[in-house]
Amino acid sequence: MTGKVYLVGAGPGDPELLTLKAARVLKQADVVLHDDLVSTQILQLAPAHAQVRNVGKRCGKKSVSQEEINFLMVTLVASGLQVVRLKGGDPLIFGRVGEEIAALRQANIEFEIVPGITAALGAASTAQIPLTHRQSSHALVFLTGHSASGADPTDWHALVSLGATVAIYMPGHHYSEIASKLRAAGLPAETPCAIVSRATTSEEQIFSTNLEDLNDAPRLPAPTLLVIGEVLRHAGHRFSFEEVGTYWPPSEPSLAMDTGPKLSHSSRARLSDEEQGA
Repeated sequence: MTGKVYLVGAGPGDPELLTLKAARVLKQADVVLHDDLVSTQILQLAPAHAQVRNVGKRCGKKSVSQEEINFLMVTLVASGLQVVRLKGGDPLIFGRVGEEIAALRQANIEFEIVPGITAALGAASTAQIPLTHRQSSHALVFLTGHSASGADPTDWHALVSLGATVAIYMPGHHYSEIASKLRAAGLPAETPCAIVSRATTSEEQIFSTNLEDLNDAPRLPAPTLLVIGEVLRHAGHRFSFEEVGTYWPPSEPSLAMDTGPKLSHSSRARLSDEEQGA
């Protein structure tokens, strides 16, 4: 029997945002190698016989190395197993999927990518942020607060010249550094900013401010996403940039996925209090 690897996106947190195809693949899995931020409700879709292993990488804590994850995928699928590599958000965005694809290709392993809703889209939907707007932004840029080399490869002047909405994944708490680079590149101090913590879950929190006061933002629980741009002026009613430093506590819980045939009125999935590295 020939095995296969599925590189699957689990979405931003709310289990209802998992795609139908991702759910189907999970239900047929022999092995699930999942990131730390994938909710228990989603993992429960795997069959009872499936091996389920947390291989997540969390900032500041020891974790399974990328080489070990690659070895596990190749070894398990060589035994004829259906392996699901389950990643938070979308596997193609800051999910190290490029390294895993290279390892699978080198080993001649068949694989398939199942996309998911990335964190920026999930956060924007619950906060009612139009990431593009005909009057404010014609472009959207995803950045990460981490890089493999530790160096900053971003051309901040080119970024500012685009007039784009900027979504920064895993920004950490170094807001002053980000604000300084953007202001030095010419972005106005009054540019709106929002930090979204644990997007699409019942623990979601939002803090709105501007670039000048970004350094005073609170340390919200990880994972967080930083959104910067004029589109925030068109966001939902919870935002008010007339008075910076607006904090919005966790939202009301909504429907969540039940592993059975019906939906239940339980709270949304809870995420880990640590942030996955890029």
